[in-house]
Amino acid sequence: MNDVIKLLNNHRSLRKFTDEKLSEDTIRTLVGAAQSASTSSYVQAYSIMGVTDPEKKKALREISTQSYVEHNGHLFVFVVDFYRHKELAKQAGTEISYDKTENLIVGVVDASLAAQNLATAAESMGLGICYIGSLRNDIKKAGEILGLPEGAFVLFGMVAGYPELGEDGSKKERLPFEAVYHENTYQKIEEVQDDIDAYDQRISDYYSSRTNGKRDDKWSEQVTEMLSKKQRLDVDTLLKEKGFLRQ
Repeated sequence: MNDVIKLLNNHRSLRKFTDEKLSEDTIRTLVGAAQSASTSSYVQAYSIMGVTDPEKKKALREISTQSYVEHNGHLFVFVVDFYRHKELAKQAGTEISYDKTENLIVGVVDASLAAQNLATAAESMGLGICYIGSLRNDIKKAGEILGLPEGAFVLFGMVAGYPELGEDGSKKERLPFEAVYHENTYQKIEEVQDDIDAYDQRISDYYSSRTNGKRDDKWSEQVTEMLSKKQRLDVDTLLKEKGFLRQ
């Protein structure tokens, strides 16, 4: 197993950082790594916001409710962005359309690939990271704080920084290979049920050992409960206001 695979397999989310800020060189290195990710048809339909203003970070923390959104080495926000394309088309005396579902998928995938490149680069430099999907708790306000124009919206954030002493996160086991990898034909749930049941028990044991028995829920229980609740219904409205999904 080479060093890159070891790094990827050792990923864990970190949430406590020292007060040391990332240097300009480090930020440029990380963003450069992000930009080296694959991009659909060379569209590059994303932007990366760096948030250093204390008041903006505080306001974004209030949306997220997570303290590490405010206290970190650097806060990145990944934005699906067709604004620049729209303006470039206007300069050329033409128009573009980005209101189809396919355009939305292109932007989300582009931004996500860039973010994962940045995350891997950061971890290779000894930094810790944590994705912040909770910026979508109020996606409209998050965009207003960052001054996003039509054609651009907040997808998620990512905090990065130097971990506090003793902060090494906790590595959560992922679903077993047999439940995720399907060769040629999709496997129905009954074909992998035993693997998922065994995984559920390991996750229950993991929580129990980390909380001295105060928590022992299973993965399937977690996701079923979460997905049974309607969440962030304002996202659809905001996307349409920004010019997405109108057709």
